[in-house]
Amino acid sequence: MKFPKKEKNRLQELIESTGVCSLTELEGIPLFPDLHDNIAFLNNLFSDCSDFVIREFKQKNSVCAVAVFVDGLINTEEVNDALKTLMVMEEGAADIKVIEEALLPVSQIAKVDDYKKLLLSVLGGDTGILVDGNTKALTLGLRGAEKRSVNEPEGEVVVRGPREGFIENIRTNTSMLRRKLKTPRLKLKSLVVGRETNTNIVVAFLEGIADPQVVEEVTRRISNIDIDGILESGYIEELIQDSVYSPFPQVKYTERPDTVAAWLLDGRVAIFVDGTPMVLMVPVTFWMLLQASEDYYERFEMSTLVRWLRYLFVFISLLTPAVYVAITTFHQQMLPTTLLLTVAAARETIPFPAIVEALLMEVAFEALREAGIRLPKTVGQAVSILGALVVGQAAVQAGIVSAPMVIVVSVTGIASFTIPHFNAAISLRMLRFPIMIAASILGIYGILIMLLIIVGHMANLRSFGVPYLSPIAPLSVSDLKDVLIRSPWTEMEKRPSFVGTPDARRMDAGFAKGLQQGGGEEGVNGNSDSNGEGNS
Repeated sequence: MKFPKKEKNRLQELIESTGVCSLTELEGIPLFPDLHDNIAFLNNLFSDCSDFVIREFKQKNSVCAVAVFVDGLINTEEVNDALKTLMVMEEGAADIKVIEEALLPVSQIAKVDDYKKLLLSVLGGDTGILVDGNTKALTLGLRGAEKRSVNEPEGEVVVRGPREGFIENIRTNTSMLRRKLKTPRLKLKSLVVGRETNTNIVVAFLEGIADPQVVEEVTRRISNIDIDGILESGYIEELIQDSVYSPFPQVKYTERPDTVAAWLLDGRVAIFVDGTPMVLMVPVTFWMLLQASEDYYERFEMSTLVRWLRYLFVFISLLTPAVYVAITTFHQQMLPTTLLLTVAAARETIPFPAIVEALLMEVAFEALREAGIRLPKTVGQAVSILGALVVGQAAVQAGIVSAPMVIVVSVTGIASFTIPHFNAAISLRMLRFPIMIAASILGIYGILIMLLIIVGHMANLRSFGVPYLSPIAPLSVSDLKDVLIRSPWTEMEKRPSFVGTPDARRMDAGFAKGLQQGGGEEGVNGNSDSNGEGNS
């Protein structure tokens, strides 16, 4: 194998001595002017790779060339058409620049000058063209790999709203976002992470609306990731969040393009990861995790009521088992006499204390819920529901747990399903257990102490510099219009101030006043006379 003298030692060290290397190690290694050196180098690098194709051919002017691609990632018909064009090139058209500008009818074409750039494109689905006598190569965007069709997201089902969801192809996902935001202010910054996977990542934001410091920080954290592979957006989530050991999610994810578009319009930053339909969003506050996209599609009165119901069930999901344990163990006087007698009669034959009873039922319920997710869809839901009923009834009849505890656990499970985002729901489910243990030791005082610890921890959390409990702590009265309630759109003229957006105004200040003029009784030109004829 022959190498140019200045590269011989480096290439021999990488290939001849080790036999393998990653793309990171190939950075800065130029293409050889001799095509046979390039072919020998690629054959050595991709030995035992049956899907890596090196297609040699001669052009009409007897100039040798080679096409390199990965079988299964290309559009075979388009690659064949491109090779036909190259094979009939006229005399003197062996220069890469001429081929790029005048001969190849390909919409996406780029010029590369080192092996890392060439192989990064080829392994991503492009086709590389190397011509003898040139130290540069062309990459043709002729990708044709199989991909899943666009469907409705199963985890974020809505009654009213778009039915499309992201898929595993990153370019399809960014195109779906581009259809929502038809503006040149939408910027899509590309990055590559993972020494072996070389996963494509796109950071999306609206220039002039997103805080430039947040965009820079997101890009910096992702660029600094040094890991062998990124297989899903969860890798990125853990590697860029502020507090790794916090039970609360500091990065939000979604499968819905309309939700990402709405977040970007508020001044946030989206992170697309190739190979997953989950798009990450930062910065995040706790209240965002309790909001659904449908809140903004229904009338504000209904959305506010549903939001209040959600907040109520968050507390029910978190505290109900602990309160039951505390009352039955320490504070029986808090119950009405009739109810106290009923609970006492139900627990009379139970051999375990209330905390053991609660832990048994909670663990069983969580196991049934997990089993329902892993089982096939046709039987999973039925097994989880019927299993909970059968196990609960059998446990009561066997005298292992009491009937009130079955009711408490059932209500708690239903309440946890009202939380729109899975990562927020599972955080509350985890915190339920230490609160129950504290309640079994100190009663109501234990619950209050745990709540103070949790709230203090949340107040100390940051998501890319934004306080986790914003806009309640620190308090921002103007931003409460979209937290405790969902105000009508005419009242939400400004974007959230705690995000730090340079462009704070969402709509014209005079629009709402003009719309509401006349109290809704008459339109702008809606005055009519007694005969029912409009004024001219």
